[in-house]
Amino acid sequence: MLVWVYLLECADGRFYVGSHRGRDPEDRVAEHNAGLFPKAWTFRRRPVRLVWAGDFEDPSEAVAFERQMKGWTRAKKIAFVNRDWDGLKALSVSVSAPALHERGRFYRLTHPDNLTEGPS
Repeated sequence: MLVWVYLLECADGRFYVGSHRGRDPEDRVAEHNAGLFPKAWTFRRRPVRLVWAGDFEDPSEAVAFERQMKGWTRAKKIAFVNRDWDGLKALSVSVSAPALHERGRFYRLTHPDNLTEGPS
């Protein structure tokens, strides 16, 4: 059975990332829109619209991708839906991690493709 990871756009413009086991993610979207679960995050944000869905044969890969996507910013999700791969790559650059040239205090460069921990 396939596992789907899907991205919904809610009536308030927010995104929701979820997963579904079954043949068609539209079945799960219909459940969201029917309001079957009053405590669900999407309940007060209906109607929802499916903007992307991807299927995975390996459930662990689906869970990993769902978690990854849940951590993305709104801008990154929009770039992904629009297949803006250059924009997605630019949005994937860490703003909190030091640049490679600033890591001298903590990392010693032994080979361009091999960073090792150690004193500088």
